[in-house]
Amino acid sequence: MSHPVIQELEKSQMKKADWDFKVGDTVEVRSKVKEGDKERVSVFIGTVIARGGTGLRANFTVRRLVQGEGVERIFPLHNPTLVDVRVRHQGEVRRAKLFYLRDRVGKATRIKGRTVHTVAGDEAPVAEPKADEKKDAK
Repeated sequence: MSHPVIQELEKSQMKKADWDFKVGDTVEVRSKVKEGDKERVSVFIGTVIARGGTGLRANFTVRRLVQGEGVERIFPLHNPTLVDVRVRHQGEVRRAKLFYLRDRVGKATRIKGRTVHTVAGDEAPVAEPKADEKKDAK
């Protein structure tokens, strides 16, 4: 248990965003990257294989395959460079850590679950105008 002053400092630095994703989900992680004097948003799409830490020290590990080679990145959850985490596919797993995926290749790395059609943070899809309204628009 840490000192109350440290707890207050950490609470002020924590992000307000409440991203709801679990181990096994396929996520789109958007983070800021500074190259020289320019800044851009980089997207890393992969499967969450682990979550760890609590409070300000919370982090998650995302794994993906790039040209047949496994690439893992650990993202601190409250890092100021982290812009957004969007769930693309919700996985159904029975473990807290999916390190066994490191030894698997191809179709063996698939995780059962369901596809998420509405991405968190996106607006609701716009409905198509009816046939009568299309004629009036012309």
